[in-house]
Amino acid sequence: MKPTLVLIGRPNVGKSTLFNRLTRSRDALVADLPGLTRDRHYGHGALGDRPYLVVDTGGFEPVAKDGILHHMARQTRQAIDEADKVVFLVDARQGLTPMDKAIAVTVRQSGRQAMVVVNKAEGMARAVVAAEFFELGLGEPVAISAAHGDGVRELVELALADFPQEKEPPADAEKQPKIAVVGRPNVGKSTLVNSLLGEDRVIAFDQAGTTRDSIYIDFEHGGRCYVLIDTAGVRKRGKIFEAVEKFSVVKTLQAIEDANVVVLIVDAQQDISDQDASLAGFILESGRALVLAVNKWDGLDADRRNRIKGDIARRLNFLGFARCHYISALTGSGVRLLMKSVNEAYAAAMVKMPTPKLSRTLQDAVAKQPPPVSGLRRPKLRYAHQGGSNPPIIVVHGTSVDGVGDSYRRYLEKVFREVFKLSGTPLRVQFKQAHNPYAGKKAAPLTKGEVNRARRERRFRKRAFG
Repeated sequence: MKPTLVLIGRPNVGKSTLFNRLTRSRDALVADLPGLTRDRHYGHGALGDRPYLVVDTGGFEPVAKDGILHHMARQTRQAIDEADKVVFLVDARQGLTPMDKAIAVTVRQSGRQAMVVVNKAEGMARAVVAAEFFELGLGEPVAISAAHGDGVRELVELALADFPQEKEPPADAEKQPKIAVVGRPNVGKSTLVNSLLGEDRVIAFDQAGTTRDSIYIDFEHGGRCYVLIDTAGVRKRGKIFEAVEKFSVVKTLQAIEDANVVVLIVDAQQDISDQDASLAGFILESGRALVLAVNKWDGLDADRRNRIKGDIARRLNFLGFARCHYISALTGSGVRLLMKSVNEAYAAAMVKMPTPKLSRTLQDAVAKQPPPVSGLRRPKLRYAHQGGSNPPIIVVHGTSVDGVGDSYRRYLEKVFREVFKLSGTPLRVQFKQAHNPYAGKKAAPLTKGEVNRARRERRFRKRAFG
């Protein structure tokens, strides 16, 4: 098992900066703003010679009794319970604070191994800046600068020194499907994630914008491993004023492109908005497999249910390939069938289509309905092969393919989708003009024998036909 290092500390001491430094990534949002991180964020350590896990947490305020700060503190306590070693960050610029002392009490009560890390110590004498933090009673403080990388490698070596070195297990041969849960703010994304995991893994709070970062979570369902991505809510561009929210939206769009399957959640208690349609359009353009989840379905009367179904059919009619589920993330109703559709969509997105079967399907489709004449010629479609996965891409070779219209392309998409059972994923059909092997080549000069043969043929035709 890889040792787990959990980064804790009060707000704005540099936990996310250190997390990005240790994982050599930009997975955690970083800004000069307290309280930016709220959920636990896991990553694989990439700095140092040994494998380990790193957990980023929100600003820890143990005294918080209610509100979002209370939920953040609970997430941090859960992370401490999972830790092999707690890395307690403090701020060298601000010195020792009463909140640091309160956090130290919580760490000592947990019984976990801990070390104090004095961050933002660039340009300062390490021994001097670390001296006052001996008062926390958690061993010798280590001074670093997460932003500049000073002392970070030594920190990793000290943190892992107490754990036996183990060989990293071989990577799983089967790729873990990535599932991104997206939607507008406050539609129940984090509640659905917690329902799938069976625990309060991410903060679900009745306040729009609770989730600010994209949280990647490994989980197992039905004996299969997945990576679940909880994302921030996406609002209309004109309603986004805070810089943090702009970065959150960017992280959500990146999560969509990184995922294999996207679960788009809409709120049954609200009408389908332009933003829902816009987000669905982005998912479609990204080529990701899609499952539509209509949340908060429980407790609605028949009229409201019929209205929302009609609204979906009208506003999201371009998602006809996707399964639609009516669920309640809070009670877990319909979630099991949702995961079944996720598996079907992933299988369709990653399907392997043999070239002979694709070509036979193409020939049958052309025989049943040939492409319409374009100009003076009718396009001739000869054979097809697979050009990619997630989304599946079918490349059709032929002549005069520039004359194939969008309507015939949709006809072929429908035929291929039915034959290969491609439910839940977009399908792209591309046409490629056949290459003329003699194009641009000059004819070789005739030999003397070929010239004499041509003369004899001309004389013969003249005598025979006059």
